[in-house]
Amino acid sequence: MTTLSREEIDRYKRHLLVKDIGGQGQQRLKAARVLVVGAGGLGSPLLMYLAAAGVGTLGIIDDDRVSLDNLQRQVAYRTEDVGKPKVERAASLLRSLNPHVEVEAMPFRLTSENALSVVSRYDIVADGSDNFATRYLVNDACYFARKPLVFAALGQMEGYLSTFRAFETDERGTPRPSYRDLFPEPPAPGEIPTCEEAGVLGPVAGVIGTLQAVEVAKVILGLEGTLVGRLLIYDALACRFQTIALKWDAHNPLTGLRPTIRDLSVHAAGASG
Repeated sequence: MTTLSREEIDRYKRHLLVKDIGGQGQQRLKAARVLVVGAGGLGSPLLMYLAAAGVGTLGIIDDDRVSLDNLQRQVAYRTEDVGKPKVERAASLLRSLNPHVEVEAMPFRLTSENALSVVSRYDIVADGSDNFATRYLVNDACYFARKPLVFAALGQMEGYLSTFRAFETDERGTPRPSYRDLFPEPPAPGEIPTCEEAGVLGPVAGVIGTLQAVEVAKVILGLEGTLVGRLLIYDALACRFQTIALKWDAHNPLTGLRPTIRDLSVHAAGASG
């Protein structure tokens, strides 16, 4: 187990007082390697809180550059960052926030060719991407690499969060659900508008990205009550949280009884990032 320096003990002393964390838990956080897909509205608070919490290695993959209209919700960036690569600016912020955290910046797109090799280098993947192609790719890569996936997504005034461990079975021997059990098929082009097309209330991204960081920490710490098999829905207008149960679909093309997806080549036609 990775040991903590005196400076780290001082930095994380509020964690060390929590009975569900303590010294061993903080060492687990330090030893963990987490990949964050997307450094935008969700990735900003997610990365900041994971770095502050002492997660030892954070990988960031995003090929985008900061634009002025990002700043309404992507709190990792400043006005002077406009035009610069997001992973570069996010990595700089995280290193200044916590010099004990190693940041691996990847300013390129996640594709069917590189997804498995990238995902395999980490213990947990947190998906904060904003398009369906990437979400399916990340889900499938995590399944084949046998990595837990903490998924989050945004609507205009709502957010969604779940944890997928589709490579495992439950106590009855039934496969645990994956993103493909939540959305069996991607929507038709234009059917569901993107954040860029529909907009989003900025603080909603902060709420969901922060909850995603909590969920990642719980997975690292091995705590009970993660969102495996459940989808958390946040309605900002009603100020209401609800959870719904997710079930494995025997017809799922990835994990069903007769799977047709056996590698990531199904994603080759649409590179994602």
